[in-house]
Amino acid sequence: MKGIRKAMDQAAERSGPVGRTAALVPGLLLSVGVGLVAWGLGQLEARLFGHAWIEPLVLAILLGVLIRLVWTPGPRFQPGIAFAAKPVLEVAVALLGATVSAQALASAGLPLLGGVVVFVAVALVGGYAIGRAMGLPDRMAILIAAGNAICGNSAIAAVAPVIRAEARDVAAAIAFTAVIGVIVVLLLPVLGTALGMSEPAYGVLAGLTVYAVPQVLAAAAPMGPVALQVGALIKLARVLMLGPVCFGLGLLAPRLDGGTGEGPTRRPALRHLVPWFILVFLVLLVVRSVGWIDAGLAASITGVVKVLTVLAMAALGLGVDPRGLVRAGPRVAATSLLTVLMLLALAFVPALLLVGA
Repeated sequence: MKGIRKAMDQAAERSGPVGRTAALVPGLLLSVGVGLVAWGLGQLEARLFGHAWIEPLVLAILLGVLIRLVWTPGPRFQPGIAFAAKPVLEVAVALLGATVSAQALASAGLPLLGGVVVFVAVALVGGYAIGRAMGLPDRMAILIAAGNAICGNSAIAAVAPVIRAEARDVAAAIAFTAVIGVIVVLLLPVLGTALGMSEPAYGVLAGLTVYAVPQVLAAAAPMGPVALQVGALIKLARVLMLGPVCFGLGLLAPRLDGGTGEGPTRRPALRHLVPWFILVFLVLLVVRSVGWIDAGLAASITGVVKVLTVLAMAALGLGVDPRGLVRAGPRVAATSLLTVLMLLALAFVPALLLVGA
């Protein structure tokens, strides 16, 4: 996110806190406006179809890119857009820790949890290998791998600031992952029915391959209540892998050379080993696990996280050069598709061995 950091530095050079704050207003208002439109479109989708097939955060980044096609925000908008795209997103990732707990992981059972951990690890490595084989830079390959292995767009949004991914890479990864995610939701019940899978087996398959929790529910519901429950449980275990994965990527990030063109010498080795927001994430996870954050407060924080993420995605879209997105399109689409096919192949093993066909 070199352009974002440059805009933030320019804003910081203004004299006094009042000047710095005032410089953020135009870009923040623009990002908020785009985010509100995306949120409204998501609500409209939910009313028309029962749920939003394209999540507001995806709509926000797509709307931002569409605006850039016809109009490039001037310099006065850049500090606010940069602020929404980076610090706001980091706060959203940090707050995610308050929405999950160690008890939720333990309730899944150690064998199932161990299987999910192995699956996510293999999916990450395999997805990254596919991305690199398709000629994608390190950071872009990691974004797509994390999105497919964990929880789609939310994982991409969370991983992006950890590895300092470029805005155009985030936009491309989210856009193509979202499209393929919807296709998977539509086709997976057809596949399960054609293969005559039992409800538990299909629930495992859905929980391991579908991206977002609402999408898992949509994909598993047609096969029955048991498939719904198993799919949701496994999906929850995958989502809870986001913290450890981000922690590990934070340690790995200084070694990455792709994306921003910054090697490890540009970053202090100890001070930035793990980003601040991942540490806050882990602290809040512990606080939630010991019961200091109850379910009601966690639900409220989840709503705040959604709002902040939509705002950040709108800003990322506004900061993307659509020409670069188009150039990356074929390779990103091919990587996303091949990674999903790999996930399906991997998911069939536990689906058939653990619970039977």
